Amino acid sequence: MTTTPTAAPRPPQLAPPGLEGVAVAETEIGDVRGEEGFFHYRGYNAAELASLLSFEQVWHLLIEGELPDPQQLARFREHTSELRSVPEGIAPLLSQIAAGSEFVPLNALRTAVSLAADRLGLRPVLDIGPEEVREQALRMTALAPVLLMGLYRAHQGKPTVEPDPDLGYAAAYLQMLTGQRPLPAHARALEQYLILTMDHGFNASTFTARVITSTGADMGSALVGAIGALSGPLHGGAPSRALQTLDEIGSADRAYDYLRQKVEAGDRLMGFGHRVYKTDDPRSTLLRQVALEMGGEQAQFAQHVEQTALRVLNELKPGRRLYTNVEFYAGVVMNTAGIPREMFTPTFASSRTVGWTAAICEQAAHNRLIRPSAVYVGPTPPVPLPDGYTYG
Repeated sequence: MTTTPTAAPRPPQLAPPGLEGVAVAETEIGDVRGEEGFFHYRGYNAAELASLLSFEQVWHLLIEGELPDPQQLARFREHTSELRSVPEGIAPLLSQIAAGSEFVPLNALRTAVSLAADRLGLRPVLDIGPEEVREQALRMTALAPVLLMGLYRAHQGKPTVEPDPDLGYAAAYLQMLTGQRPLPAHARALEQYLILTMDHGFNASTFTARVITSTGADMGSALVGAIGALSGPLHGGAPSRALQTLDEIGSADRAYDYLRQKVEAGDRLMGFGHRVYKTDDPRSTLLRQVALEMGGEQAQFAQHVEQTALRVLNELKPGRRLYTNVEFYAGVVMNTAGIPREMFTPTFASSRTVGWTAAICEQAAHNRLIRPSAVYVGPTPPVPLPDGYTYG
C-alpha cells in the first residue's frame, strides 16, 4: 500500500513588530480610527460623550451596553455608590503598603487590588456566569479609587476619607483626596478627563487583561496584569512628564530654542506623537478646551508651547504627522483640579478600570484561550550536547 507523504507544517507567519495593524479579536466596546482622529464607545463619539454626559452614564454604556434612562441611571448610581466600601481587613493593610520613602502609588494600587480581590473571594471567570462577572466588574471599578486614595492619604500620614455617597465618581475622587467637597468646575473637568480615558481600543493594558482573562483566571488577576502594563512610561506614564517639560521651559521666550534642541538631539517630546493617531488626538482637542475654560497661566502657557512644538516638529520632521496627544493637556487639567503629579497615572488607571472590566466581561462571555505562536530564530535544533558534558 502506498502512503502519501505528509506535508511539513507551514511555519507561523511573523506579525509586524508590536502587532501593529494586526486584528486579534472582535469587540463591541469601542474602536480607534487613527487616520480620522476619532474614537468611540459602542458607536458613540467618545469626545461627545465626555462633553455632554456624566461618568456614570458612560460607565453604564460600557458595562451594560446601552445608555441608561433616568430610572436606570438612578439605580446604577445608588448601586455603584454602595460598592465603594473597602473589604473587611483591607483598610489596616493600606498603611503598610503605603509606608516608606519609595512609595509608588500605581504599584501600591496594584498590590491593593490583588489583596482586595483575594479578600472578596473573586473566583475564576471560567467558573462563574456573566451576571457574577458583571457584578465583580462594577465592584472592582467602584473600589479602585477608594483604595487609591486610601493609599495616598496613608502615605501622607492623613486619615482615610470615606467617599460621600451623595457625590458622583469624579467629585468623590477629589473629595477622598482632599477631605473637602471639590469645586464643581474642578469635578467636571476631572470627570471629562476620566470619560475620555475609560477605554481606547486594544491598547497594551486592555490586551493584557484579555489575555489573562482568556486563561479563565479571576478578575483580580486580570486587573493586576493590566495595571502592570499601564505602569510602563510608553503607555500610561506620560502626563506628569509632559508637565515637567513645561516646567523645564519655564517661559514663553525659551520655548522654541528648548524644543528645537530636544528634537535635534533625538529626544522624545512627551505629549506629542501617538502610535495610532496620525492627525489631531480628539482627547487632546477636548482637554485643551477644558484646560482653557478652567483658566490660569499654565493653560495659556501650555497652548503656546503646543503651538511652538508643532512648528518645530514640522520644521525638523516634515511628513512625520506628529500631533499633540492626550497626555499633554491631561497633566494641565489634573494639576489645575488639584491632583498631585505622582497621582496622574494612577488616576488614569482608575478611569481605565472601566474599560478593562468591560473587556474582561466581553472576553469571558466569548472566550477562547489566547495562544499565539512565535517564529524561532535561534540555533538550528537539535543542538548536540558538548562531548563529555554530564549531570552536574
